[in-house]
Amino acid sequence: MNELTPSATGTTSLESPKVEPATIEDLPALVELTMGLFSGSDDFIADQVAQERGLALILEQPSRGRIFVLRNGSEIFGMVNLLFTISTAMGGFVIQMEDVIVHPDHRGQGFGTKLLEHVIEFANLKDFKRITLLTDKISAESQNFFRKHDFEYSNMIPMRRIITPG
Repeated sequence: MNELTPSATGTTSLESPKVEPATIEDLPALVELTMGLFSGSDDFIADQVAQERGLALILEQPSRGRIFVLRNGSEIFGMVNLLFTISTAMGGFVIQMEDVIVHPDHRGQGFGTKLLEHVIEFANLKDFKRITLLTDKISAESQNFFRKHDFEYSNMIPMRRIITPG
């Protein structure tokens, strides 16, 4: 069923948005979405060169992970980044889900849910054992969204060390 959907630019397209794998041609739109996400973060620095390099590393090597986008015609207004690793505790492949982004103009319309449902379906289809994500501690809205989709708090806490050259 087709529906009229407003785009971020204010135009309306007669298409139903769909979730599909990102391609290298989508890189500029993905960088724009991540720049918007990181510009409001205390933990990350919005760095266009770094974001482009990181996204390209995933797109160029599907064994590392996948990026799925929300696309309405030629416009990308959402994305999710999945990184693959192995869990000895789970005895198999697991997903680290990052950068779940829906453009602010399109939030509250079910598109985040559409992305998440696609990820869960992909994980089931490919026999992944777990999906782990990090969400902002200060964002109750993000935490409530993920809890609504059966994500739960872990007793594990994230710790990190940033490696600087030199």
